[in-house]
Amino acid sequence: MDSTQERTFCKWLNTKLEANGYPPMHSLVQDLSDGVRLIQLMEIMGDTSLGRYNKNPRMRVQKAENVNKALEFIRQRGIKLTNIGPEDIIDGNLKLILGMIWTLVLRFTIADISEEGLSAKEGLLLWAQRKTAPYKEVNVQDFSISWSDGLALCALIHCHRPELLDYDKLDKSDRHGNTRLAFQVAADHLGVPQLLEVEDLCDSTRPDERSVMTYIASYFHAFSTMDQAETVSRRVEKFAELMQSVWTSKNDYERRARALLHALSEVQKKWLTSRFTGSYTDAKEQSAIFTAYKHTTKRTWVTERQDVTTLLGNIQTKLRTYGLREYIPPLGLALSDLDDAWNDLLQSEAKRSRAINAQIRQIKESLRKEFADLANDFSQRLHSISLELSGVAGPLETQQDQVKEIQTRLPTLSEILTRVAKAEQDCVAANVEENDYTVFTCQDLEFELGLVAQSLTKKISFIDNQIVSRNMTNLTPAQLEQFESTFRYFDRDETNTLSLTETSAALASQGLVYSDEDMTYIYDQLLQDYGAVTFEAFINLLVDITEDQTSPDQLRESFLGIAGNKPFVTELDMRLAQLPVSAVDYLSEVIPSTNNEAGELEYDYETWLRDVFA
Repeated sequence: MDSTQERTFCKWLNTKLEANGYPPMHSLVQDLSDGVRLIQLMEIMGDTSLGRYNKNPRMRVQKAENVNKALEFIRQRGIKLTNIGPEDIIDGNLKLILGMIWTLVLRFTIADISEEGLSAKEGLLLWAQRKTAPYKEVNVQDFSISWSDGLALCALIHCHRPELLDYDKLDKSDRHGNTRLAFQVAADHLGVPQLLEVEDLCDSTRPDERSVMTYIASYFHAFSTMDQAETVSRRVEKFAELMQSVWTSKNDYERRARALLHALSEVQKKWLTSRFTGSYTDAKEQSAIFTAYKHTTKRTWVTERQDVTTLLGNIQTKLRTYGLREYIPPLGLALSDLDDAWNDLLQSEAKRSRAINAQIRQIKESLRKEFADLANDFSQRLHSISLELSGVAGPLETQQDQVKEIQTRLPTLSEILTRVAKAEQDCVAANVEENDYTVFTCQDLEFELGLVAQSLTKKISFIDNQIVSRNMTNLTPAQLEQFESTFRYFDRDETNTLSLTETSAALASQGLVYSDEDMTYIYDQLLQDYGAVTFEAFINLLVDITEDQTSPDQLRESFLGIAGNKPFVTELDMRLAQLPVSAVDYLSEVIPSTNNEAGELEYDYETWLRDVFA
């Protein structure tokens, strides 16, 4: 039955579309899915404009807007729709679509049929029964089987227009022929479109009731024009519907115009009372809200303004068409009032935009100055410390006290640098990329602070070592220089202390090679005595070893053993003697060397020892 209904209802709707210059539909499921045809049908049936809509929808949301607009119009006309939503029409739910169209058929074709107080289905059935009562072969009891032989249709035509066919000469057994004849005559002479196929009535065990009702209703409307009294009544009814439509449109215009004016006024009041907190986050948030307003709410109002203007134009056109008095909107709701309110809105928008932009510029400028003041002050403090450090003078102990006092100021500088970093982060968050008030970045200042801290540490280590060297009266200046350069070489991390590995390598560079067990014992003893292998601890250890064990002759003997009784030693000799790599590297740097015929370096340890112990 759905196929019959679909075909019948599609033809019924096409009669509406074609009568108003629109192309016909071929599939209810496909042609109604984007809502365009549905809106056109509602405008035709409702004899009014539904306003702007998406005439070429491509996205599902646009189709949904169209369908929802049509369904809302149907509901506004007091037509009850059950269990159908935009998605059902978009997705092609044929059962629900047919139900909706049947509701429209009832409302726009059958609802106005009345017979002795009965309406709609009962009234139409009573009308058909009365018109076909004189024909003995016809017995109309329903809108299904009673119409399956074509005689009831022929009887209706003969009753009203006997000149169109000779009922008595019909072959009463020719079901298909009688039905085909009735369809042809009704279409050619009565203006009743053929909504059904012959097979729908003659070959179906039970013809579809809704389809038959829709078709029979076309007969009712065609014949009703023959009754002058009914024609007059319908004329009054049509005028009443016209006036009701105009009244509805007027109320709709006034309601929508009033709502639009109120909305425009409220948003301007909100902007007038809005205040900035002074933070960049607040300013950007208000800017984002304003941008979102222009992309959403404002565009909705632009559309509504155009729709309201169009609605008023349609009202005036309809009134002029029927020679009725022009509609004058209430005071304050004229189009000129809307135009004035709209111009006020545009001015308020411009003022709002300028205020937000000015606030953002002001905040950015403040952030630039704040960062620049902190950065410039920090740089000046660093420069002052550097100058003070370079000017340290006097006895070593005095210098030591001065440098340590300067070092106590570094934590304060670190705290200030934290504030500089925070100010820079605020600038980054506010997209402040340029700053004419300073040349520094936080990274620059952090690097310079590190250099100052490093300089202080080195200065303190240097002074401490000088004090130790000064107090070593039992070493020659050359030995002190040699020991100090050795310590500095192996103090790779510049902490002025040596690790176990560094201590072992430093001693080995002096020809003092110990087993791992002995080296660990020596290192632990130094930690107990000094807390760490400082320059002082290293010097004292070498003094002890030099005084007790290491003489120039002993070192010469050791190098002679490593060199295999040669007057020179090679890098391979030192590695075969299992000296630490760091010790080999050091000795390779400090011992004078020459290239032999094979290009191999020969290190003159005799000359080096003479220089060290001179």
